[in-house]
Amino acid sequence: MKRLLVIGIGAGDPDHLTLQAVKAIAATDVFFIVDKGEVKHDLIRLRLDMIAEHGREPYRIAETRDPERDRTTPAYTEAVEDWRSRRSQALESLIADHLGEDETGAILVWGDPGVYDSTLAIIEEILKRGRVGFDYEVIPGISSIAALTARHRIPLTQVARPLHLTTGRRLSESGPTADDMVVMLDAHCSFAGLSDFHLYWGAYLGTPQEILISGPVPEVTEQIRQARASARAENGWIMDTYLLRRSSESGG
Repeated sequence: MKRLLVIGIGAGDPDHLTLQAVKAIAATDVFFIVDKGEVKHDLIRLRLDMIAEHGREPYRIAETRDPERDRTTPAYTEAVEDWRSRRSQALESLIADHLGEDETGAILVWGDPGVYDSTLAIIEEILKRGRVGFDYEVIPGISSIAALTARHRIPLTQVARPLHLTTGRRLSESGPTADDMVVMLDAHCSFAGLSDFHLYWGAYLGTPQEILISGPVPEVTEQIRQARASARAENGWIMDTYLLRRSSESGG
């Protein structure tokens, strides 16, 4: 039977690969890559470097372009579902055309496949359609959250305090929902104005372009805005995340 591995490869540092991930890469016959275009070519190159170092010849690489997503529509959920469906069809075609019976295919996923990544949902959608059959396994990876707290040398959780994992859009809509919040996918610095929080921010974690900033929100907001704008202008893209922690002296 066809076999698919969903391999978490960490936040960007090649050394983030676990021994399990290295063994999985070595066991792969064909690697599936969804190309996000020239702007994010560096991300493809990092994947190819990992494959070249840990893959075992003869392996094959099958690529497809990532479908465009409508980022202007206010119907956010519908836009994501439409993009995910078209992406699943593209990946389904790759699997059908390039993965033979009793072969192993792999998808290399940034961070951990279970943290704000669509790959697992896409795979389930493919299997639900029933046109291509395969078994699959998930290899966990070091998430950007783990990389962030390690680089800032702080614990992710604190005694008797809940942790909320959310997005910038949700933070903007609902405001703070816990004393400790990890926020991802925030293009608009939704933390601005949260004066009673300390912020630990990181971009391009684990890569040579890594940027780390921390401090009380009022003191670092403009610094982060400028750093994001400069980094995006230079690289054409940015991946960042941050931890908001309510200051103890605020009484929260």
